Amino acid sequence: MPSVYIKTYGCQMNERDSDQVAQMLAARGYRLTRDETDADVILLNTCSVRDMAEQKAMGKMGMLRRLRERRPHLVYGYLGCMAQSRGAELTENSVPVDLVVGTQKFHRVADYVDELLRGKLEARIDDERRAIVDVDEEEGSQNTIREHTLKDGQASAFVSIMQGCNMHCTFCIVPSTRGAERSRPIADIVEEVRGLVARGVKEVTLLGQIVNLYGRHEFARVEGRSPFVQLLDAVHDVPGLERLRFTSPHPIGYKEDLIEAFKRLPRLMEHVHLPLQSGSNAILKRMHRAYTRERFLEVVAKMRAAREGLAITTDIIVGFPGETEEDFAATKAMVTEADFDNAFVFRYSPRRDTPAATMDGQLSEEVKEARNQELLEVVNANVARKLQACVGHNVEILCEGPSRHNAERLTGRTRTNKVVVFEGDRRHVGEVFDVRVTRASGSTLYGDPAIL
Repeated sequence: MPSVYIKTYGCQMNERDSDQVAQMLAARGYRLTRDETDADVILLNTCSVRDMAEQKAMGKMGMLRRLRERRPHLVYGYLGCMAQSRGAELTENSVPVDLVVGTQKFHRVADYVDELLRGKLEARIDDERRAIVDVDEEEGSQNTIREHTLKDGQASAFVSIMQGCNMHCTFCIVPSTRGAERSRPIADIVEEVRGLVARGVKEVTLLGQIVNLYGRHEFARVEGRSPFVQLLDAVHDVPGLERLRFTSPHPIGYKEDLIEAFKRLPRLMEHVHLPLQSGSNAILKRMHRAYTRERFLEVVAKMRAAREGLAITTDIIVGFPGETEEDFAATKAMVTEADFDNAFVFRYSPRRDTPAATMDGQLSEEVKEARNQELLEVVNANVARKLQACVGHNVEILCEGPSRHNAERLTGRTRTNKVVVFEGDRRHVGEVFDVRVTRASGSTLYGDPAIL
């Protein structure tokens, strides 16, 4: 039975895509392994959002090349965003890659792996290596990511509802790697969620590149509600589902109907990820973000008014071309003013074929790093304050299983998406219950189950 090792870089959408590939390979009899030295097939599902992500994937492949010395039939493959962006170029590097599959062809991976491995195992290994490269567009590809490989006790799952992006932010390569917006029918998504709940899942996270713009080109508004809010309503009503989340949205997608949904849908969790990117209007305009800092703060205020205790997290880019000290100061001030629960801070990374890559005012890596560290200090102070406020209180969590750093402890997430680590019995895995928070450290809460 051939074995497959899959490593995933990047966002939750990449994780979901890898899960689909794993499920399809497992259905054909492949054995999934976490040990790369045991694999007959090694697939790296890649990210192109930042240069570092691409370098990590190529560096990993370089480290793995030695495995072919004792396993000559080994199949190497790149999947996902970097594969889409670079295509056949990846077969010309020093590492002999056999397979390059783009973002609209994950459902073809099992066929291609079968073909490649069969040829190698039948000893058709020669000096003229024939790689398979498929980065073409495919109509309907948004409907192909729908199967799941669930672990024992797994109580949360990602559900892909759309592919692509039409926003064309000047720093972002995603429209060229993921294509234009394409959305799945509501009925298909609801059926997928029903199947997950029947298998024990209690929480789903709806995934899209700009998730709250779901269906805007395919489906009509109904009674003043956008397609995305219609979808939230439908999924929320699936019997047995206890928690509903979504990511990643865009500030312009927070219209009144979505804000109102947080008032009336109790299983929609008290957490939104609301990417800011910059607190400077001048930089937001250069980024082509289509909102101002004032509009962003208005959305934040409306969201907090809609749901008590709402947590808001964000993404921020520092060192964007042309960012002055005044622009950066505005971003620092915005972190405090918006009162974020956490923020993912990134140094600007030029991406091929994006407008920002050739803009005037490119900043040095030293300036970017200094601003990155300075902003992280502000963010971390906010995080510490927010977590400390939870100490001494009961919080509802969904127990996800053993902690990543200590398998003897369990971990779960609060309704506001904060991580809680605690001592508990394995019978708690997959259950929703209260934990008494006893202390906070770094980005984590610690506590004791408030149940018998």
